[in-house]
Amino acid sequence: MIVSLQDEFLLIQNGPSFLIVAKANERFALCIETSLEEYCQAIEPIDLIVVSAPEGGEIEAGVMLIELVRRFHTPLIVLPTDHPASRRLRYVVSAGQIVETNCSIRRGTHPEQHLICASETLSGITLKGIDHGVQIQNLPSYAILTHFRSHSNIEFFKNKP
Repeated sequence: MIVSLQDEFLLIQNGPSFLIVAKANERFALCIETSLEEYCQAIEPIDLIVVSAPEGGEIEAGVMLIELVRRFHTPLIVLPTDHPASRRLRYVVSAGQIVETNCSIRRGTHPEQHLICASETLSGITLKGIDHGVQIQNLPSYAILTHFRSHSNIEFFKNKP
């Protein structure tokens, strides 16, 4: 299945769990920070930024995470495999041309950007960034797809003396 996607977001849901998919739309270096090293991965305009909320959560928070990565180039932090905080991560992010969902990996503990932790019901999906959208493979028949736009316009007012 191919879904057109440019400036909007794609929400893939099943029950409370969801994925949000957006195109990177520009080239930048994504830094990935582990406990042992830092490395940077080139992100191309065709690539995807994907947020997963395996147990559900607020869609707005997922959109904010996508924007932190694609607009503000915030680095991704990868926890050590046995780190206790991984159980508390409600949202995880991956970025790249191909992102595969997997329910058997521990949240936030793998630096490989082609994988993202997902719920069992959304596991096994492959998302591939293409010129005008996203190609989706192995989408469960019960998954609900929704396109949406999100605009955050914050105006700063200066106090005039």
